[in-house]
This record gives sequence, structure tokens and C-alpha cells, in this order.
Amino acid sequence: MIIFNKLWLLMKKKCISTYQLREYCGIDSKTIRGLKVNENIETKTLNKLWIALDCKIEDIATFINDENFNK
Repeated sequence: MIIFNKLWLLMKKKCISTYQLREYCGIDSKTIRGLKVNENIETKTLNKLWIALDCKIEDIATFINDENFNK
């Protein structure tokens, strides 16, 4: 499972709101909601996030083994 907990921390650090992210990246509110609950997202969305936030994948996402996530 990929979780996006680091995304929200990075956005806070860079003083970027979800509204600004949507406007700058063209990411819709449904995708933002999906990110908040760690749903699957398209790689093109990740690409938009990396460009907008000037970051790498490890700056916004963490992989957690599903078997260990619910323990």
C-alpha cells in the first residue's frame, strides 16, 4: 500500500493549500480526496505533483506492506 502522509507535510512546509495544488496542477477535488484516503492514483497525477512541489516520490509517498499495515 502506498500512503501519501508525506504529501500533506510537504504541502504545509511549502505553504501550498489543496486549492492551490488543484489550480496549479489541474488535479481535481476527487483526486485530492483519493490522496487523503490513500486510494490508487494515476502516474500522470504523481508527475503533476512532483512538478508542482519540486520533489521526488519519496518526499510525498511511503510504501507500507499491506500485511503489516493493519497490525
